[in-house]
Amino acid sequence: MEIINLCENSSLVSQFMSEIRDKNIQQDRLRFRANVHRLGQIMAYEISKRMEYKTIDTETPLAVAKTNVIADQVVLATILRAGLPLHEGFLNYFDKAENAFVSAYRKYDAHDPNKFDVKIEYLASPVINDKVLCLVDPMLATGLSMALAHKALLSRGTPKHVHVASVIATNQAIEFVKNTLPNENLTIWACDIDHELNEHSYIVPGLGDAGDLLYGEKL
Repeated sequence: MEIINLCENSSLVSQFMSEIRDKNIQQDRLRFRANVHRLGQIMAYEISKRMEYKTIDTETPLAVAKTNVIADQVVLATILRAGLPLHEGFLNYFDKAENAFVSAYRKYDAHDPNKFDVKIEYLASPVINDKVLCLVDPMLATGLSMALAHKALLSRGTPKHVHVASVIATNQAIEFVKNTLPNENLTIWACDIDHELNEHSYIVPGLGDAGDLLYGEKL
């Protein structure tokens, strides 16, 4: 298993991360969505470097050129609802990808607001046998939602490789995913990695509730 933190080297990722973390800039919901979308595009570009390519003949107006195109079949899988803008960023680059969607939510204990289970209620996915699966979700906090989403997707086959992609991950979640998912064909990508979860299992310093910032507060 390989873990890649894109903020380890300064780039536009660092600029966009600064903006989506900023509590004042966050108030512009359109800008927040746009930055998550752009981070998805950057991550898709970086992940594309790890894929297999084939050479084809491409006819130009003047001659035939040898060009390289992706040989892997890509499946983009997203955890609803917060994953949608990140997913769209990936889909802008992997425009021939198949797509999968998983719903996951926290069901809190009625007697203890700090305890919860993650419930999976919906799955729409193509067959993923021998395909490259990109499983994207902005916040990899505990890793439980990601692990359950992955388990649900395995009902559609066994992927060739899995790329887990998040805007912010925690060391705890990375360790959980590492111990839960088959890791010989697993790469974890994060735009940045934080080191703390609070009593409600939110990432600190993090950025807040990604879904609410993207789409408005839920009941």
